[in-house]
Amino acid sequence: MKAIYHMLNMCSLDVTNKCLIAEVWCPEADLQGLRRALEDGSRESGATITSFMNTIPTTETPPTLIRTNKFTEGFQNIVDAYGVGSYREVNPALFSIITFPFLFAVMFGDFGHGFVMFLFALLLVMNENHPRLSQSQEILGMFFNGRYILLLMGLFSVYTGLIYNDCFSKSVNLFGSGWNVSAMYSASHAPAERGKMALWNDSVVRRSRVLQLDPSVPGVFQGPYPLGIDPIWNLATNRLTFLNSFKMKMSVILGIIHMTFGVVLGIFNHLHFRKKFNIYLVSVPELLFLLCMFGYLVFMVIYKWLVYSAETSRAAPSILIEFINMFLFPTTATSGLYAGQEHVQRLLLAVTALSVPVLFLGKPLFLLWLHNGRSCFGVSRSGYTLVRKDSEEEVSLMGSQDIEEGSTPLEDGCREVTCEEFNFGEILMTQVIHSIEYCLGCISNTASYLRLWALSLAHAQLSDVLWAMLMRVGLRVDKTYGVLLLLPVMALFAVLTIFILLVMEGLSAFLHAIRLHWVEFQNKFYVGAGTKFVPFSFRRLSWKFSDDRA
Repeated sequence: MKAIYHMLNMCSLDVTNKCLIAEVWCPEADLQGLRRALEDGSRESGATITSFMNTIPTTETPPTLIRTNKFTEGFQNIVDAYGVGSYREVNPALFSIITFPFLFAVMFGDFGHGFVMFLFALLLVMNENHPRLSQSQEILGMFFNGRYILLLMGLFSVYTGLIYNDCFSKSVNLFGSGWNVSAMYSASHAPAERGKMALWNDSVVRRSRVLQLDPSVPGVFQGPYPLGIDPIWNLATNRLTFLNSFKMKMSVILGIIHMTFGVVLGIFNHLHFRKKFNIYLVSVPELLFLLCMFGYLVFMVIYKWLVYSAETSRAAPSILIEFINMFLFPTTATSGLYAGQEHVQRLLLAVTALSVPVLFLGKPLFLLWLHNGRSCFGVSRSGYTLVRKDSEEEVSLMGSQDIEEGSTPLEDGCREVTCEEFNFGEILMTQVIHSIEYCLGCISNTASYLRLWALSLAHAQLSDVLWAMLMRVGLRVDKTYGVLLLLPVMALFAVLTIFILLVMEGLSAFLHAIRLHWVEFQNKFYVGAGTKFVPFSFRRLSWKFSDDRA
């Protein structure tokens, strides 16, 4: 009752007609439902004056309404925690449904841990109608509200665990290793080949503490593992060196793709708001700056993977050295990855250098020219309606210059300048700050994606340490006491796995995935300066009261 009177007090009183006038926002899709509700309410209450509504356009920016369901609500809450999107801005939540659990899984990649998380989330989903779960508070309530996020995070972690071939820190040999140890013995080769290759014999095997497989020896490497990393790397002493190189390059590649996708989404924002000049003067220079430097780095990584083999690996140049030389212009000639590399790199540097002044000065100078050469333009908006009790005649008195609906389209790219006072200095300073932030951010954000490698390494090492300190000790005990000791060891291993590797490491990877989306991805296109549309609802009211009572 208090809430109803509070809402009625927000209405305007028309003394002449002895009625209340309410100005409200209403989604266009719900206009018919609102009109029907007013008619039903007037008929059932027996009011002498029927309730009715009129629609008028407005120059005010509407609040943002994004309809969600129980699956998308959790991802939308993550985006809204950064900032509610401006009206009709590209919504990152749609893409975060895939990218968020995937980046989490890259840092959390373990088949066993991911499967346990998936089962826990699946249990919450299957019992989502249980009253104790739906009304739970504190930590369990947080897990329940994010059950679909946990479900996808566990599912993606199973996939990345298969790629890493990691299950509770152990590898699984599903398809058979592609490496053949017996081919390294000298007896497996002809006498003419033995002198050319470093092969094994009985004395070498007895004396050597470490034996190295040479993939250039015929028959040793029989082909790549069908899915993920070969299980033989779990036995290798240089396993960490190999995985670090693989995960570091993978993190950079995923980061560049993610950031480039964010810049491309900004183009759709400019197209929708009819600011095509932002595409040519902002988005295109940003793409050129990003791709001519770090996109070229990704090209060098993939090119080296494809071109160089085990036989030519010792002659392969270092990608890091080649990338540094791209900016230093060394006087001495280097071998390079391919012919004509020096000319290609100079061309890319020239394009990068030219994109910087365009990014800094292009948009302010264009708007200055637009201001000096033309009268002011309005920003075109459509798709929203203000509902209040005014007649269409009264609306027409506002003047056609204030009504955007039906205005003649001018140039698509010339709608940024409004009737407010033009301040070139402020526009220039804003664009310079944005450009400096973007150029420096391309470097720092690329380095920030290395957290994918770092957290994946930390998770794998913690899992390995936990196995070595508990399960390995329990499995090595004598048969007499082994069974009695193994049960408490397995119980302790399960408890530590859940609380340390699933909860603590999972929370760490979750927070880092949020940061990668908020800082590295969303700031490329997402402003998040809107106002959320929160309609009056008795359901929300009862939920709020139940929270206060608790």
